[in-house]
Amino acid sequence: MPIPNREPYSYRGDPDVPAFPDERPVFVFDGVCHLCSGFGDFILRHDSKRHFRIATAQSPLGQRLLAHYGLPTHEFTTNLLLLDGQALVKSDAFIATMERLPFPWSLVGLLRIAPRWFRDLFYAPIARNRYRWFGRRAACRLPTPEEAERFL
Repeated sequence: MPIPNREPYSYRGDPDVPAFPDERPVFVFDGVCHLCSGFGDFILRHDSKRHFRIATAQSPLGQRLLAHYGLPTHEFTTNLLLLDGQALVKSDAFIATMERLPFPWSLVGLLRIAPRWFRDLFYAPIARNRYRWFGRRAACRLPTPEEAERFL
């Protein structure tokens, strides 16, 4: 779902958000969550056209973006996708990310036929229980030299 009451690229005018390259989609995820980090790895592995840049929610940029959009900066409840300067969260962020990956992953976009409230009914318990079900890392994963330019 887009975050209401925010113009696209509103973070550019926020002095607390450092400038960063935003000409491509930026996916912000919980860097210590195994599920979330695994999805970040999935994006890097399947994004053959290198559309995405990624950042952990624990990074300085991730923290500033979450705060800018009024999202929790310690207990992460959603991933954040910046797409054409617009912030998407929850199932909308997941679906929009998958739609931009090659076939067959782009077929996840078919989930848009379900109403957002229904999709988010499934998203919420996974987000709430992700550490218990999938575990957590002691620290955020560092990018390999090949991945470095795709991490913010």
